[in-house]
Amino acid sequence: MVKRLEFDHGLEEMTQLLIEMGNRVEKALIESMEALKKGDVETGKRIVKSDSELNQMEEKISEIGAKLIATQQPVAKDLRRILIAFKISSDLERMGDLSVDIAKAVIRLDGQPLIKPLLDLPRMAELVAVMIKESLQSYVDENVDLAYKSAKDDDQVDALYSQIIRELFSLMVENPKTVSQAMLLSFVGRYIERIADHATNIAESVVYLMTGKRPDLNQ
Repeated sequence: MVKRLEFDHGLEEMTQLLIEMGNRVEKALIESMEALKKGDVETGKRIVKSDSELNQMEEKISEIGAKLIATQQPVAKDLRRILIAFKISSDLERMGDLSVDIAKAVIRLDGQPLIKPLLDLPRMAELVAVMIKESLQSYVDENVDLAYKSAKDDDQVDALYSQIIRELFSLMVENPKTVSQAMLLSFVGRYIERIADHATNIAESVVYLMTGKRPDLNQ
């Protein structure tokens, strides 16, 4: 009984760390997009500087999980839960890196006027922020339906990304002077799209946790 309580406490600690990581990733994504819209270089620098905190949280999750495996010798779903926490923390850390890449784009632009109003990129970021929240909530609640719903939202993100690339390509053709910034904005779109892919990975992990089978939701 004591061992089970220790195990459950360790799992809860890992879950809370994952939730905190998710909140930080979501905040970094939204703030980096706001910084891009406003040309706010200082916010971009702050986001870049805070990236190490996510790395530390991922390491902490690894430490707790490794200790649980060594001392509790979990099997079946209990073991899957620990291994999936490792996978989710890795996905979240990568999402944080991609948010930092957006912030670095803000720094590179250095406040220069944007070649077009930012409409679809912020919309992409809003959709992905919801995906992050829902994918993690599906893990906490063990809710397979919510996991599938979160993954389905990726279709809208992909559609917006394709639209953005078409518009930026048209701008570059019409005015070659826009090429440098248009390429940078296309990279930002790619970063957001990749964050969505990692959120979908989390949804896949939740389905695997509950069913023992890993679907391919990144299609």
